[in-house]
Amino acid sequence: MFIAYVTVTIVAAVLTGSAAVAYLAGHSYPRAQLDMKRLPRSWAPVLGTVLAAGSSGLLAGIAVPLLGTLAAAGLVAYFVGAVVAHLRVGSRHLVGPAVFLAVSAAALVLSLDHHG
Repeated sequence: MFIAYVTVTIVAAVLTGSAAVAYLAGHSYPRAQLDMKRLPRSWAPVLGTVLAAGSSGLLAGIAVPLLGTLAAAGLVAYFVGAVVAHLRVGSRHLVGPAVFLAVSAAALVLSLDHHG
């Protein structure tokens, strides 16, 4: 079970870390997503920082289990919010946030199972 926990945690950290870099670097895709959801572009650095903290927390959680569990729970909440934001504006492009949500939820479940 440890191998599954570490593998899923690393995958989740890489996915959320890459999203964080896109937000923090000012890439056009996150800007377009903010515009589509009718959110201010000034939120991009904040959302990127939250994603970066979650990604870092997942990796740190391999050594400090409570931190990883809390980071995974925070990312699950973040991506539930992303799905809600899509639905709020009538967007049906839910594959992206659903994949991030599923991987974050898997990291949370495996963290809870592994660390009991």
